[in-house]
Amino acid sequence: MPVLDRAKLLAARYKAAEARPYLASALYALTIVPSRDVRTMAVDRHWRCYVAPAFVEATAIEELAGVWIHEAAHLLRDHHGRAERLPAADQRDRLRINIAQDCEINDDLLADGLRLPEGRMEPRLFGLPTGGLFEEYVPGIPATPPHALDCGSGAHGVPAPWDLGAGGADATGGVSPVEAEALRRQTAEAIRAAHQRSRGSVPGGWRRWAEQTLEPVVDWRKALTGAVREAAAWAGGAVDYTYRRPSRRTPALGGRVVLPSLRRPLPRVAVVVDTSGSMGDDDLAAALAEVTGVLREVGIGGNRVAVLACDADVQAVARVTAVDQVELAGGGGTDMTVGIRAALAAPEPPQIVVVLTDGCTPWPAEPVTCRLIVALIGTDAPEPPAWAETVRITPG
Repeated sequence: MPVLDRAKLLAARYKAAEARPYLASALYALTIVPSRDVRTMAVDRHWRCYVAPAFVEATAIEELAGVWIHEAAHLLRDHHGRAERLPAADQRDRLRINIAQDCEINDDLLADGLRLPEGRMEPRLFGLPTGGLFEEYVPGIPATPPHALDCGSGAHGVPAPWDLGAGGADATGGVSPVEAEALRRQTAEAIRAAHQRSRGSVPGGWRRWAEQTLEPVVDWRKALTGAVREAAAWAGGAVDYTYRRPSRRTPALGGRVVLPSLRRPLPRVAVVVDTSGSMGDDDLAAALAEVTGVLREVGIGGNRVAVLACDADVQAVARVTAVDQVELAGGGGTDMTVGIRAALAAPEPPQIVVVLTDGCTPWPAEPVTCRLIVALIGTDAPEPPAWAETVRITPG
């Protein structure tokens, strides 16, 4: 058995990231683990990429670059999480699921002009249409067809013999579920930005994935529009006059009079994230998704959103403009009252406070001095006080 040609493998990853820069963060998050138990390359749910030395030796760099993107796509698209939501009868045949997942990925990659090794799975091989999701493909895939390839537990969700486990102390500790969710959203934002810069530069499959990933569960647009009207006391009708940017009619007056222009203020927002021990990885990932929704409305291009990580005490505070700047420290007891009070004690208090929690917490005894939205994570979350505006989030 040959020794892994790491230089060739890294050159292929660099080529993949250079060709598709919006995938670079995901590609470089993958930890390389040489393995003679895999036939090609495979991933686990902790973003470790198991690589067969013989496969690297026998495969051209252009095709290795395509395989890098293929394996990253399994994790970005949360294939292992989605596989666990399939009917029990389908879950028993992991290779059939893997083929359907490969069909979902490969038709996008081939349409994007990427090279993949021979023997790849495509929808047309099974008489299936392109552009579908693997859940739609599974019924059209024969039960346990001849297929020697296995993309690993990061794809079909079933632990593989080569998996290292979840341990985190060594260099191959991998990525946590919360970090994985942040990587997905960071990649989705990069895809959206790339598409906005140059229309047609991002394939349709990736664009659709990015839009679905970035779509928040909560209707933040409606909530924050209400906050603009109600919380900014000086803004009659949600607008005010300002001389910072003179009216466009000023030149018509010969410069003798400077007219003010109308300004629509954005509210200051504080997001208190419950990071107590009762919040699991899926709960924190759901919370992170909703932070993205808030940032999309008021955080881009400004410094309007403060995020407070809070268990029984405030563990981290930061003003953020991107979800990857959020630090979810904590893990102890629970008291969201502490986080709410800390948010309101800021030099520039928020007009709206959003609390993301499983609801197992004390609350302030009286209504607070701003608009409070409580996003309850989980179907069994206890109700907050009646004076708080409440929405429910079910982790995906």
